[in-house]
Amino acid sequence: MKTIIVPTDFSPVAVNALNYAVDLAMEINAEVLLLHIYQIPVTISDTPLILVSVDDLKADAEKKLENTKQELERVTAGKIKISTEARLGNLTDELEELGKKISPFAIVMGTTGQSAVERVIFGSNTLSAIKHIKSPVICVPTGKAYGAGIKKIGLASDFREVAETVPVGAIKTFAAQFNAEFHVLNIHYQELPRELPEQTAILQRALSGLNPKFHFIEHKDIEEGIHEFAEKNNLDLIITIPKKHKLLEGIFKKSSTKELIYHSHIPVMCLHN
Repeated sequence: MKTIIVPTDFSPVAVNALNYAVDLAMEINAEVLLLHIYQIPVTISDTPLILVSVDDLKADAEKKLENTKQELERVTAGKIKISTEARLGNLTDELEELGKKISPFAIVMGTTGQSAVERVIFGSNTLSAIKHIKSPVICVPTGKAYGAGIKKIGLASDFREVAETVPVGAIKTFAAQFNAEFHVLNIHYQELPRELPEQTAILQRALSGLNPKFHFIEHKDIEEGIHEFAEKNNLDLIITIPKKHKLLEGIFKKSSTKELIYHSHIPVMCLHN
């Protein structure tokens, strides 16, 4: 059974991501694990003081999770399985441990570019998850609903060493759930690399079952170019591949991934190679 993990802090940003995840689960027949990570608040002073007991924090978290679960079961008429879990710890560490344990179909998280405070609190959690967690992470912008579903998917690629850096298996497993149009786009602001024809052929063969359409677009700003293409072509999801190695930075440097996620009006899924 496929599982979608949804971390929540019960904020509007998180609730929006949860609604998106539930609609996604309904379409692909997955179960939802609603996760809340709580931490012990302390006073900032020469002698740190714990303000609330761990037992009280846990009880409060479990009560909020149960209320949310009951509301979701009412809205979905019990059509999907919803479970909850409250953990004491660090969000990224707990997600990483849980991801290894159950191999989720995806982790769905909210993100926003609207509020500086929300960006620091929830945005930093999302970025940390993307950096450290190997499971697919779908970042849902504030106010974005699942709507009619995922009918068009775009994969943004720098077309460099695609055989080694593009997680074709994970992409095909995900895309197969939706029978969606599949677009591969390259946004470049310099001359196209000489190895482009070879890399394109490799990627085309690897993704053949998805019948991909390829697009090569010149634009001075890569993130803006991706957004313009996505909006013009009514994409429902953008797949990106954050790259860590200096030789494979491509367009997905940490700052580029961050900007793409913060400013996107379309959900962004991050997959590691």
